[in-house]
Amino acid sequence: MEGMIVSLNLKSCEKKEKSTFELVIEADGEEFNTAMDGAFRKNRNSISVPGFRRGKAPRKIVEKMYGASIFYNDAIDLLAPEVIAFTSRESGLTIVGLPQVKDVDFKEDASGVDFIIIAAVYPEVTIGEYKGLSAVKPPAEVLDSEVDSEIAGMQLRNARVEKADRPAINGDTAVIDYEGFLDGEPFDGGKGENYELVLGSNSFIPGFEEKIHGMTTGEERDLDLVFPESYAEHLAGKPVVFKVKLNELREKILPELDDEFAKDVSEFDTLDEYKASIMENIQKVRDAEAESAFENALLQKLALTVEADIPDAMVDENLSNAMQNFSNQMASYGMDPAMYLRMINKTPEEFREGMRSQSEIQVKVTLALRKIAELECIEVSAEDIEKEYAVEAERYGAELDEIKEQISEEDVTLNIKMQRAVKIVTDNAIAEDPPPEDDEASDGESGGGDEADGSAPVDEDGTTEGAPPDDDIADAGAPAGDAAEPDGSSSDNVKKTPAKKPAAKKKAVKESADENADEPGAGAEADATDAGAGAEADAADAGAGAETGAADKPKAKKTSAKKTKQGDESK
Repeated sequence: MEGMIVSLNLKSCEKKEKSTFELVIEADGEEFNTAMDGAFRKNRNSISVPGFRRGKAPRKIVEKMYGASIFYNDAIDLLAPEVIAFTSRESGLTIVGLPQVKDVDFKEDASGVDFIIIAAVYPEVTIGEYKGLSAVKPPAEVLDSEVDSEIAGMQLRNARVEKADRPAINGDTAVIDYEGFLDGEPFDGGKGENYELVLGSNSFIPGFEEKIHGMTTGEERDLDLVFPESYAEHLAGKPVVFKVKLNELREKILPELDDEFAKDVSEFDTLDEYKASIMENIQKVRDAEAESAFENALLQKLALTVEADIPDAMVDENLSNAMQNFSNQMASYGMDPAMYLRMINKTPEEFREGMRSQSEIQVKVTLALRKIAELECIEVSAEDIEKEYAVEAERYGAELDEIKEQISEEDVTLNIKMQRAVKIVTDNAIAEDPPPEDDEASDGESGGGDEADGSAPVDEDGTTEGAPPDDDIADAGAPAGDAAEPDGSSSDNVKKTPAKKPAAKKKAVKESADENADEPGAGAEADATDAGAGAEADAADAGAGAETGAADKPKAKKTSAKKTKQGDESK
């Protein structure tokens, strides 16, 4: 059908429930016959007819032998895109998404075919009062401890590593050989050589790392341990013995926190200036987070005022966008979405359904903002559109012409209108103080501890452990300078000396590297789960750009990953 102009006729259009219409589109006999010819040409080389070489039998001979219906499905497939395009173009309806072919009715006299089409339309919308809404605006306070944590992370990143000639303590890196025995026999996946284990990282099963404390280089020790009940079935709850040899012990030597340190790691000449810069940058982030939380809370309330007969197609489209965004987020974390779903024990269908309620809210927010834009008579000028294109081009590092090819002017216009509608809501809203916190609820998060549900040096399925987890996975949930030590403890066990080799100049605020990125086991698995949860939240928030009416973005652009908050509490 490519390149062919199809003549179609709209026979009827009947309104159904939930803002959907059922339309009957007629393709006459000539159009259907042309589609049948196309279907025949597509399939003739795969059809055998006695007396003819393959692909040489005329269509009438083939239809006489096999029946004309042999080509019906392919003929319908060839006609369907034109029928759907005709429906969108000629129905006079404001259609949402793509119309769907519900059924096909072949006329007995071969005079044509009727397509029964279901099309979802933009619903009629009414909203409540959108000025004067109130919501809690969280405080944007930055604590000195957050600045200290950031600096501690940078200090740890610039630490030297040296061999230690003393008993092993928390925070050391123990280079070990180990082998696990169950009932006196070695088990699969329980052996490793020259494995670099950070003590306190809770990478192995509970008790493993603690029993290495006090060992000295060259010492061998038997560790009597019990696998957690939640472990792989053949090991769950079983007592085992790990034979461990400490080949080497390494300790971190931290640089002194002084003006020289600030010069080495930043663009500032003094430590006080460096701290002030970190405070300023964190404050900007906190302010933006508070504004975003306030805006989202208002939009949630706005959604509750919407009255509309919303078609399922609008929610399904938002869900599809959210799922795609989730996949993009996971890819940016360096993680396979299918692997994450297996980790949380959900099928793609279950995961998608779990996001449905949020998609329903986002659709309502979109409807409400578009209604506000209508009620407020928001206008968008050609200059506004050009500025928005320029902003998008800069944001995604693309050429202006490329952006214009990928984002329609109509989408840009709608996006601007909805952004201005959001501003009307927030500018006229009332910010409430958060309720007083319960003292018991604000005790803070504990650092690494003995309750860690760490993994043993074998995978949960009992297979050989192999290489440590992907760095990007473990690092995905680690905030800048979240802790000075892998186990969440202070750096008392790390020596502090002036750095011998100054680091290259860096920007004022850096993210501290996750020192546990190369460690296996449940700790890394928990990090991956945190990363997935962050991506899931981002996907749910993004959806179809519901809150701001964002248009489709350039394909070349990678979705940026938000890092999820990861403390060093027990995994």
